[in-house]
Amino acid sequence: MKHAMLTALFLTVTTGIAAQEKGHYAEVNGLKMYYEIHGSGNPLVLLHGGGSTIESNYGRIIPLLAKNHKVIAVELQAHGHTADRNQPLSFEQDADDVAALLKKLSITKADIMGFSNGGTTAMQLAIRHPELVGRLVLASAIYSREGMFPGFFDYMKGAKLEEMPQPLKDAYLKANPGDAKGLLNMFRRDVERMVNFKDISEESVKSIKAPVLVINGDKEAVQGAHALKLSQLIANARLIILPCGHGDYIGEICAPKMDAAMHQRVVGMIDDFLN
Repeated sequence: MKHAMLTALFLTVTTGIAAQEKGHYAEVNGLKMYYEIHGSGNPLVLLHGGGSTIESNYGRIIPLLAKNHKVIAVELQAHGHTADRNQPLSFEQDADDVAALLKKLSITKADIMGFSNGGTTAMQLAIRHPELVGRLVLASAIYSREGMFPGFFDYMKGAKLEEMPQPLKDAYLKANPGDAKGLLNMFRRDVERMVNFKDISEESVKSIKAPVLVINGDKEAVQGAHALKLSQLIANARLIILPCGHGDYIGEICAPKMDAAMHQRVVGMIDDFLN
């Protein structure tokens, strides 16, 4: 028993050290942006969704993706380890921040995967900085307000922190222990962005020339018909609709159950597309 406890303690400590060694900060556009690097190979940038962190969105699949890619996972303004700055959130600014990070890392082209709000940021990156984007994975992403389930934007006008899923709160506080003000600020920033969200024009979406893989669940926040339309607007796009909810297919922290077999299949499809 004693040896088992010591072993568990050792694994906990060394795992924490390894995670810290993978984490870095870069000064971009007046923001101290946190990012992690996992694995080796062609660069693959991971962009998280609203109210999320690297770990809460991608923690279950990063080890799988890192087998074949140099994964660069970032935390955007006011999220996770990255502090806020004195301006509202915007998908355009997030895209510019990611572009600045890639240039700082001397990466001339990278594949990009964005989940939920991160998918909208990924689209803006492909529109505003096409020279940096190799292939694009848009997971549960919207380009227009009609993409969300009916009533979503009316609900957001009165959204309260108490209604935020507890796992997302816990993930933020894990990165920022005891920072209840930071959590509330992130929540308010995200709500404000969604309340004021303006459609990306179809002309701008059509301008995306990179190969694109659109992924969506059939029972989730983003409507399947919207994912289909997105895939049809982009000339070089493919579509996958999976039998699950929002982010279940990548093991997002709010997924009702852990489905390792689905995660492996989805990562396999992503790998096939990126390769």
